[in-house]
Amino acid sequence: MRFTTLIVDDEPLAREGLHMWLSADAEVSAIQEARDGREAVAAIRKNRPDLIFLDVQMPEMDGFSVVQEIGAERMPAVVFVTAHDKHAIQAFEINAIDYLLKPVTQERFAQALARAKLRLQAQPPDETGRQILGLLETIISPRRYLKRLAVRSAGKTVFVEVEDVDWMEAAENYVQLHCGRASHLLHVPMNTLEKSLDPEIFLRVHRSTIVNTRRIKELQPGVHAEYVILLQNGTRLRSGRTYHDKLSALAANPF
Repeated sequence: MRFTTLIVDDEPLAREGLHMWLSADAEVSAIQEARDGREAVAAIRKNRPDLIFLDVQMPEMDGFSVVQEIGAERMPAVVFVTAHDKHAIQAFEINAIDYLLKPVTQERFAQALARAKLRLQAQPPDETGRQILGLLETIISPRRYLKRLAVRSAGKTVFVEVEDVDWMEAAENYVQLHCGRASHLLHVPMNTLEKSLDPEIFLRVHRSTIVNTRRIKELQPGVHAEYVILLQNGTRLRSGRTYHDKLSALAANPF
């Protein structure tokens, strides 16, 4: 299967990197570039590329505005490229839309391209449109996150301010909240609790660990794409390898 692509990014070096990787793929029949949102809209309408690598953060007309201008139901397959907007990243994951975190690595690009190829072969265009609509609704809709948790223990209820939690640890169908020297056991699955936490503050770093990013003092590279996370109180945690991209984004400056 051969397909055409469009790279949309206001940074010349970012376009150059994606162009180089795409040109090495024998299935890519054409590569076009757009320097901003307006050029992107014109290129999409004129050439109808099969796949777009679309930068989210661009001046004047950002990536989401491009989608709204074209119409989500008429958009080709899209891989969004973003710096580190945690709300946006969570929205991509919820709606099964692929994304690349800047700075983009060749390994991660290859994974995204492979998934995009499968999507082009198997997924009907209307399904892509529904996913993009879901993404926009998730991002645009205001989110309300938990401010405090009610922990029941020994016949009483203790109220814990969420911002006071240093990190959280899964314990079967419970979550252990670590708050300084105190700890509390909350009867809720980790996945359920994660969806109610502000992603600007709390980050899942392991299948059994969520960290308050404001408590992180250092990130130390570990083995197998893992990180050792040192908290301000001296606690040392280890990330899972599947969370490497999120921690790499956390460790990068957004410029």
